[in-house]
Amino acid sequence: MDQVFAPWRIDWIRREDHPDAVDGCPFCVLPDRDADRESRIVARSPHSFVICNNAPYNPGHVMVIPDAHEGDYTTLSPAEVTDHARLKQATFAAIRTALEPNGLNAGLNHGGDAAGGSIDDHLHTHVVPRYTGDTNFMPVISDTKVIVEAIDETYDHLREAFADLPCGTRPADEDAAVEVRFD
Repeated sequence: MDQVFAPWRIDWIRREDHPDAVDGCPFCVLPDRDADRESRIVARSPHSFVICNNAPYNPGHVMVIPDAHEGDYTTLSPAEVTDHARLKQATFAAIRTALEPNGLNAGLNHGGDAAGGSIDDHLHTHVVPRYTGDTNFMPVISDTKVIVEAIDETYDHLREAFADLPCGTRPADEDAAVEVRFD
């Protein structure tokens, strides 16, 4: 059995709104809660949002998600596609500013179980910061990945970076996501 000590995860496990108790799609439920920090929604645009992944591959692993509950990218409206693409660009910039990775991986989970996501009917793009030399002996000999930063710390770094973007607006509420508006 692989074990990695990650004490910050207990808050996620013990929360009252455990994923098994969520009615509906979490990508639809979480943005409607009016609790962005708790839901780890870092930024919002007119048609999409950015949320920290609760099971990150690396520190800074986020998802860019259209508001529309849709599993097929080709059915999004032109405005939704453009907004999603522009929010991905802003996400790349925010991650580079906040976390200084050596590279980024981005991949769209597009409908169906074979896409590899646990949520197959609401498309989403994973953005994963990558670091030169971040592979140590753990994944090689024990098939275990060590995440070196707590998700809440990553949230704070990214929220600040989104707010500093030319298209980012810092909300009055400390717990609200940054608003990203495109000209």
